[in-house]
Amino acid sequence: MEREEIIEIFTKTGAMLTGHFLLTSGKHSNRYFQCAQVLQHPQYTQVLCQALAESFKNQAVQTVIGPAMGGILVSYEVARALGVRSLFTERVNGKMSLRRNFSIQPGERVLVVEDVITTGGSVAEVIDVVKGMGGEVVGVGVLVDRSNVRANLGVRTEALLTVAVETYEPESCPLCAAGTPAVKPGSRQIT
Repeated sequence: MEREEIIEIFTKTGAMLTGHFLLTSGKHSNRYFQCAQVLQHPQYTQVLCQALAESFKNQAVQTVIGPAMGGILVSYEVARALGVRSLFTERVNGKMSLRRNFSIQPGERVLVVEDVITTGGSVAEVIDVVKGMGGEVVGVGVLVDRSNVRANLGVRTEALLTVAVETYEPESCPLCAAGTPAVKPGSRQIT
């Protein structure tokens, strides 16, 4: 897919937001990607995830895994495009874990996927889960990489859309200094 096609999908579904946002990482930003707005449309989810799967079609992927919530649909659709199974991790007492009797066999070739990465923290936790069970992480695929190339995950990483977005520590955020209230549109609360 061409970058313009991807941006058009994100724009027409209302997934690219501007304002003052509190990110899952605790940082602030003037842009936010609400991928749930795209993923509620099966036709767009299928097209985007199929394009992402293309990047890994020659990697002998056996399983695709993503963190709940954002990575569940991405995992499912990428796995479907690759003809393999799909898993997801969940937080248990704040720690990323496999539940529901999901398992990964030693040596199993696993692709980790996510909707959006900023710091790469959740994806790094999923990588640790896979490696902890003896799986081999063949790469990471994301719909949107807004990390500004700061998220080094130690494996091949492919993104459909890479967007440079300013992020700020709360104490040095110019949006806070201007008195603009921050909103938290994501699914996970900061604790």
